[in-house]
Amino acid sequence: MSALLELKNVETYYGPIMAIRGVSMEVREKQIVALLGANGAGKTTVLKTISGAMDPQKGTITLAGEEIQARDPDVVARMGIAHVPEGREVFPFLSVDENLRVGAFSRRDGDVAADLDLVYDYFPVLRDQRQLPAGFLSGGQQQMLAIGRALMLRPRIMLLDEPSLGLSPRLVAEIAGIVRRLNAEQDVTVLLIEQNAKMALDISEYGYVMELGRIVMEDTSQRLKNATDIQEFYLGMKDEGVRGRRRWKQRKTWR
Repeated sequence: MSALLELKNVETYYGPIMAIRGVSMEVREKQIVALLGANGAGKTTVLKTISGAMDPQKGTITLAGEEIQARDPDVVARMGIAHVPEGREVFPFLSVDENLRVGAFSRRDGDVAADLDLVYDYFPVLRDQRQLPAGFLSGGQQQMLAIGRALMLRPRIMLLDEPSLGLSPRLVAEIAGIVRRLNAEQDVTVLLIEQNAKMALDISEYGYVMELGRIVMEDTSQRLKNATDIQEFYLGMKDEGVRGRRRWKQRKTWR
């Protein structure tokens, strides 16, 4: 099966600073793929480059074989890439219902009402608050609204940036379950950025690890969970024999 989304040797800069360095990765149709890494690794820049919010200086990005790099974000959205940014970025003075309808702005079909019902079926709490301004929702409800708004696009692929950020463990589990259900029941392909590596690897099939703007490791999610480096640096698991050693003094197996 060929990749739905593919990046080849992509480089993106913030002014003179190279934020991502020759990144190559792929997401196959109907997969959930996790992109892991510490703060500042370049994960968010990857998603912004895919969605057109930033232009790469080098490399290619293809969606179903068609190059999309450096296209305007509205064009990328119309092609079927829905970006759920870090921090949710809902429209606080619009109602829940209005926020969801914004997600369907580029569609020309007449099934928006049916998709609203679908979103409310996945997020019943939003149905109860549909006339409430989005700014009055809790953090978890705003995250649900941001995902629901992206779903209204009927995306070919959804880019999720830190959906668990700032949420309680109960809400993290709820969001993770909904992402898994959308993938299984609606065939939504997902590229997921997460610092919560356990959650990301639990629901994904494949994963990439970024450090200092480059991909340093990739494998199936199960194999990544079993890798010593991932366990120690991202899952908080540490052997007794290294408990007293400083993290930055340890040598990772990747280069």
